[in-house]
Amino acid sequence: MSSVHYWNYPTDIFCGSGALGALAERCKLLGMHNPLLVTDPGMLALEPLALLKVHLTQADIPFAVFSDVASNPTMQDVALGVEAFKAGKHDSLIALGGGSAMDAAKGISLAAVDVQGLDRFEWSQVIAHYPTLADFPHLDLPRLIALPTTAGTGSELGREAVLTRSEDSIKRVISHPEMLPATVILDPVLTRGLPAALTAATGMDALTHHIEAFCSPLYHPMSSGVAVEGIRLIQQHLVNAHDDGQNMVAREGMLVASAMAAVAFQKGLGGVHALAHPLGARYHKHHGLLNAILLPYVLLANRDTIETDIGRLARYLELPQPDFEGFLDWVLELRKRLGIPHSLSEIGLDADDAAWVGEQALADISSSDTNACVLDADDYSQIFRNAVHGVLQGAKP
Repeated sequence: MSSVHYWNYPTDIFCGSGALGALAERCKLLGMHNPLLVTDPGMLALEPLALLKVHLTQADIPFAVFSDVASNPTMQDVALGVEAFKAGKHDSLIALGGGSAMDAAKGISLAAVDVQGLDRFEWSQVIAHYPTLADFPHLDLPRLIALPTTAGTGSELGREAVLTRSEDSIKRVISHPEMLPATVILDPVLTRGLPAALTAATGMDALTHHIEAFCSPLYHPMSSGVAVEGIRLIQQHLVNAHDDGQNMVAREGMLVASAMAAVAFQKGLGGVHALAHPLGARYHKHHGLLNAILLPYVLLANRDTIETDIGRLARYLELPQPDFEGFLDWVLELRKRLGIPHSLSEIGLDADDAAWVGEQALADISSSDTNACVLDADDYSQIFRNAVHGVLQGAKP
């Protein structure tokens, strides 16, 4: 039996050690004759890019590399990518890396065809004009293959890109169904060089996606089920992947859990992301690390609304104390085990901008609208202050 699995959920997925071997054939089947390979600068000297180059070269598929992508990719990064795409007469894209590379590639795909696309399909416009996927105009965007090298964002299975508008340091969510990659390759070999700290931060990012999706008030039982199993996979594999980067079982388990999260958060995200988006854009902090730090503070803010559901989740995870307190303790212990800081002050943030953070979090309707309970700007400001100072308000002493 092959160790590479094929799924379509919601696009073609090849998963397992050796899945990279499907790349060249998929390029040819999808009519990708001259792809632009989008990655980030840190990937240029690393094994995953070298492996991809070998596969493409051996298959006689011409390509060029675009790597001018920030860790929080910007609209300007996308504009430069569009210039490279057009200058090289490329017909398709391959995204290699974490969420930054994949979001940039999606943005390039859209903006290369529709010069107004990043504005037309910003989240508020999507909510107003495109209530279902069938309502979006057909754009015939370039085909995209996504190969994640981290297990956190789940962007490979999403129809969205999160891009920063540099002039005001605000993150914007862009969405179009054709931005969903045509093929996703989940090969744990591509993640084995990921440092332990990034394994921790990206893994906690995936966990946050699942928890926020599970707690969203929207009714979407299919996504809720995916979230529950995704959390269990992270419970099973994250520490092992962190402790031994060569553990391919753990690496594959985390890749699967991360990808599943993008399916789960069709149900929505929540306050953690509403806060992390403006903080990441303004202070250029790693998105997964921000999520990891903020998670318990938002859980406590939502406690009255989510306590019963979190208790069910705790029982499914077979936690020693199968209730909200036991779940919170598990999250806190997991963060500690992975070396995640307890407070935002430990990564250099202070509470001076609390009012601005609260306003921006509330304005991030892509996340705040589906938080488990209704929070206002003052609520978000207080959560931010708690996270800066490490105060778990409402937790048992």
